[in-house]
Amino acid sequence: MQPAVTAQVVTAPQAVDTATLAEIFRRFQAAEPEPKGELHYVNPFTLLVAVVLSAQATDRGVNLATGPLFAVADTPERMLALGEERVRDFVRTIGLFNTKAKNVVALSRILLEEHGGAVPASLEALQVLPGVGAKTASVVLNIAFGVPRIAVDTHIFRVSNRIPLFLGATTDKVQAGLEAIVPEAYRLHAHHWLILHGRYTCKARKPECPRCPIADLCRYPSKTTA
Repeated sequence: MQPAVTAQVVTAPQAVDTATLAEIFRRFQAAEPEPKGELHYVNPFTLLVAVVLSAQATDRGVNLATGPLFAVADTPERMLALGEERVRDFVRTIGLFNTKAKNVVALSRILLEEHGGAVPASLEALQVLPGVGAKTASVVLNIAFGVPRIAVDTHIFRVSNRIPLFLGATTDKVQAGLEAIVPEAYRLHAHHWLILHGRYTCKARKPECPRCPIADLCRYPSKTTA
């Protein structure tokens, strides 16, 4: 008779407590007091365009395309005058360039017709623009207007669930959770600290735990060793 097999129950780590959460962001701030995004832009409009183009693309790839584009079209008027075909020529190295070029020209027209050529500082107004979703709108509000939004991409989603800061099944739930628990003093820059941490330290396949500034506070069960 074979002995009974008892299933081993593995429980996920609980999210960090309030004091640990504050210490994590204190260390991020100490290491990088004024974190910056890696997309190149010159004003709120070019930031909006860059973020729209960055969907399913790397920041480096977007920057290579937008450098020449923004040199000739850094306002909605100039982008609209450029036209969809020429915009497409500038961004054809970026994934989904046909759709993105169409969206960039369309949102430029809407900004001129409905907002006097200015980028609105409203989540609702931004989200109705072509190619702009909640994540893009949150990034623009955070960087261009100083609104403490935490737009969650794949990097932030991974980091939040790994440490874990906030456990959530979707990016929307993680964003809402982080915005509710991150101390106010750190909320404005939290988006950049977390995305840079996920991009360069807490990597998807092999996180670089030995050089992580918060390794002792992280409960990720599969940490790497030196």
